[in-house]
Amino acid sequence: MEWYAVKTKPHQETLADLNLQRLGVETFFPQLEQNKLIRRKRQTVIGPLFPGYLFAKLDLDAHYRAATYARGVQKVVAFGSTPAIVEEEIIDALKSRLHDGCVFLPPQKFSPGQAVRIQEGPLGGLDAIFEREMSDHRRVALLLQTLSFRARVIVDMEQVANL
Repeated sequence: MEWYAVKTKPHQETLADLNLQRLGVETFFPQLEQNKLIRRKRQTVIGPLFPGYLFAKLDLDAHYRAATYARGVQKVVAFGSTPAIVEEEIIDALKSRLHDGCVFLPPQKFSPGQAVRIQEGPLGGLDAIFEREMSDHRRVALLLQTLSFRARVIVDMEQVANL
């Protein structure tokens, strides 16, 4: 049996997960705990790490048809007519980051307004002001300031260091 990505109907990840488990299918539905500002109040919310997707360990001969018709499931992700296998190492890596049922992401290194230095790349050596982390958690938006102008740039997080 292999792991496969399952596309769910909008906002029905939990329902799809439950119905696949009822079929005897092993599932993995990674969730993320985040602090969000909701109606001007900071709240902790738990939601899917990959909205609209979960993982299922399927025996295609035994479970494929039932899995594709389970409530909450839209389809098993495929390239052409062949379902796409998700490597066991990827699932294990995600499971290794679980803490209290949620995937743990390292805390943000920088805070808005903090002075940083770009370490590498074409802008290496320049100082900037950290603006925000991008939604993919791998890039950051910085404000470069020179004598004559300001510019917003987006660089990989690994290229930025504290001053």
